[in-house]
Amino acid sequence: MFGRILAVMIVFLWPITLSAQLEIKRVFENLPAFSAPILLTHAGDASNRLFVVEQRGVIHAFENRADVGSRTTFLDLRGNLNSQYAEAGLLGLAFHPEYASSGKLYVYYTAGSGLPDFSSRVSEFSVSSDGKTANPASERVLMTVAQPAGNHNAGHMAFGPDGMLYITFGDGGGANDQYRNGQNRSSLLGSIVRIDVDSTTGTLAYAIPADNPFVGNNNGLLEEVWAWGLRNPWRFSFDRATGELWAADVGQNDWEEIDIIEKGQNYGWNVMEGFHCFRSTNCDMTGLVLPVFEYDHSQGRSVTGGYVYRGSKAPQLTGLYIYGDYVSRRVWALQYQNGQVNSNTQIGASPGFLSSFGEDEAGELYLVTHDTGRIYRFEDPSTTGIEGEESVLAPAAFALHPAFPNPFNPETAIRFDLAQSAFVDITVFDALGKRIKTLLSAQKNKGAHRVLWDARDATGQAVSAGVYFVKFYAAGFRQTQKIVLLK
Repeated sequence: MFGRILAVMIVFLWPITLSAQLEIKRVFENLPAFSAPILLTHAGDASNRLFVVEQRGVIHAFENRADVGSRTTFLDLRGNLNSQYAEAGLLGLAFHPEYASSGKLYVYYTAGSGLPDFSSRVSEFSVSSDGKTANPASERVLMTVAQPAGNHNAGHMAFGPDGMLYITFGDGGGANDQYRNGQNRSSLLGSIVRIDVDSTTGTLAYAIPADNPFVGNNNGLLEEVWAWGLRNPWRFSFDRATGELWAADVGQNDWEEIDIIEKGQNYGWNVMEGFHCFRSTNCDMTGLVLPVFEYDHSQGRSVTGGYVYRGSKAPQLTGLYIYGDYVSRRVWALQYQNGQVNSNTQIGASPGFLSSFGEDEAGELYLVTHDTGRIYRFEDPSTTGIEGEESVLAPAAFALHPAFPNPFNPETAIRFDLAQSAFVDITVFDALGKRIKTLLSAQKNKGAHRVLWDARDATGQAVSAGVYFVKFYAAGFRQTQKIVLLK
């Protein structure tokens, strides 16, 4: 616990600045606005299509092209679902990993006539013979989970690198976990579940993977449960490079949290909210896994989980977990390395209420806004690549941008702008003023550039952790910047 608290302290001691280098740009401007969109995803079938889920029960498909002007109704489930509550409706969509050959997709929606007849339903659908739309008559219900209240339905779904389907369920709603599901493994509520949709177990419409943590128990624990102790895990994602499962759990009174989900772990709700005891009594933390990060309600009130960025349009975000807040609309980049958070930086603000992030097949990241019905994307306007590549934009002044990441280990990128062609010198010094290494000493053209420092001196030896200074000189312009190398 104390290591993670220290990590959070480091975040506020050493912020990084990225917002000046990034744009949150509206895309697909020729499409009409969507109606309360809550999800954007792709089918992984190399079709270059994107799919947007509307909470009212409609899934739209369109080509991932800047000038696209039309969309197709891929599946209309308005007649199947109950959307009378603010957090109800069509909430999740996941395509089978072999969708190109199987034609299977999975949805999560709320059903029933209204409380007490209200439930969460996970169903399989098949693509129509034309391959362009889903067949609404092909529904095969996999599971129906009774809901005691209209809120905290969670509802996100995704296939993991293992080919299993992961699904989130909130704690059943109300307030303060009044139905006591957060710590109840005999209920699917308050959990992330993991099932195999390609087989069946007994009378179930799916199979329970043999390596799920509670398979074979004799204590009444549900074998579908992968992890528990969650309040309302609205969005989660798998890092496409590492396979880590990142989830954002919406808080109650004071704290929003980010978790890395692991097999058979208890994430604390309703004992904990973030790093803090939820109640003043009976706060037994034994066996609980605390978040990797939290923020309080002065920063936002409903966390929207995102993705570890693996695209190419905003290279300075690579490897960072991008997430936001539905209410405050803030968007952050969180750097997590070697089991600790090194930095958490606000990189922008969503133009509307941020209901979801989404990825396309190339790993580019999109923002979905519930109120405006529009889609946005992160882009780096400089289109800067490795050292020596030039920006398509002409900067108006000389500038040394904040190093990123900072603090860092093992390397950091140092970006700079030249208002005109100039001789550039960039040198790293230690805290005593000793020259460590000259990173660049050459004539460079007008534009935006970057160099990398790999924490080695001029002889190629690794330097010690500590404070260093980058000194930038170009055409009479001088600037110094402090950077911190972590152990």
